[in-house]
Amino acid sequence: MTSTSTSSDTELANVEAALDALLGAHDPKSQDYAEFRGHQFDHGLAWVMYPDGHGGLGARPQLQKVVDQRLREAGAPPMDPSCFFMALAGPTILAHGDDEQKVRYLKPMFTGEEKWCQLFSEPGAGSDFAGLACKAIEDGDEWIINGQKVWNTLAHIADLGMLVTRTDPDMPKHKGMTYFAVDMRSPGVEVRPLRQITGEAEFNEVYFTDARIPDSQRIGDRGEGWRASLTTFMNERTAIGGGGGGGPKRGAGPIAVAVDIWSKLPESEQTASRREELMKLWVTAEVLRLTTMRAAQSARIGQPGPEGSVGKMIGSELNKDVFSFCIELQGMAGQIGFDYTYRRPGAIDLTGSSASTGYAFLRARANSIEGGTTEIMRNILGEQMLGLPGEPRVDKAIPWKDVARS
Repeated sequence: MTSTSTSSDTELANVEAALDALLGAHDPKSQDYAEFRGHQFDHGLAWVMYPDGHGGLGARPQLQKVVDQRLREAGAPPMDPSCFFMALAGPTILAHGDDEQKVRYLKPMFTGEEKWCQLFSEPGAGSDFAGLACKAIEDGDEWIINGQKVWNTLAHIADLGMLVTRTDPDMPKHKGMTYFAVDMRSPGVEVRPLRQITGEAEFNEVYFTDARIPDSQRIGDRGEGWRASLTTFMNERTAIGGGGGGGPKRGAGPIAVAVDIWSKLPESEQTASRREELMKLWVTAEVLRLTTMRAAQSARIGQPGPEGSVGKMIGSELNKDVFSFCIELQGMAGQIGFDYTYRRPGAIDLTGSSASTGYAFLRARANSIEGGTTEIMRNILGEQMLGLPGEPRVDKAIPWKDVARS
């Protein structure tokens, strides 16, 4: 037996032993959601690939499947959808935060006792994220924040936000940024709703007016906000991209909605051309599912690769294509039966496949914008994966304050 296989067997045995200990002492069907997940974290079964003491066992990421399956069979509920941004904040804090921050933030985000949001995009810095202008000025042991963020999903229910600011305007735009964890209920932080075509105000805009953040909430070094942001971006693309592929279950997710609608059509409406289109969508969804599974494994160990960008780009377009196909199959019935009244959701449904088809058709429009537009994803993949020449960038080396802005 090789040392590699011996190590793998040991890791699996450690995970199985931790699961036996957890389920032997705590019943997920009878315990409160947050309480049980707190015990799960303490047993190293939150993210098995994380270090011991930070919710993990230092095991290979593939073993998280073992954990998820055992807990599902034991009756443990799935992750609360309102905790979606844990998938972004957790890896970023693990990679760039100090030990105190890991202890402070990782467990309550996993239990759902603290919910997070993302505060990146600005009215003048969406696709060009490094052009952001939200300003942070150091004042003793604190930073004073002024500026605006936009398209902040679930910021209205968040306890903490991932905030990137401009801390040195004399540096080039990628060098003068700093990353913080901000208390969303701090004085000077105002959240305003943005109503979408679905009727929801899932998105928000956030204003900072002389808001103060302790330096202890800075994630990473001063001026290294771009590096920390890349970790967040890559994990975000993996998380969003996984929606179209339906996760680890074959044929699940949006494509399952299309197959269900197809199966209920009268035989006269199941034409050859429609069958061909459905099969093309199904094959794309399956290839995407396998790609995002590979991307998720890399992301779990803090090394998200280009598969995340592939999954994000293809998944975004696939979701739109699938639900457009669903509406076409339904005919006039696809135009009715949805409530467009204003409401403030408490969770995120990236594709809307758990709701009506009409809602999903509208919600999927956002997929090609959030987490990086499809156009930006094409640029990233062209340059970083295919080695194509990049677009001319005349502002990368000059101080941010000298960059022309409209």
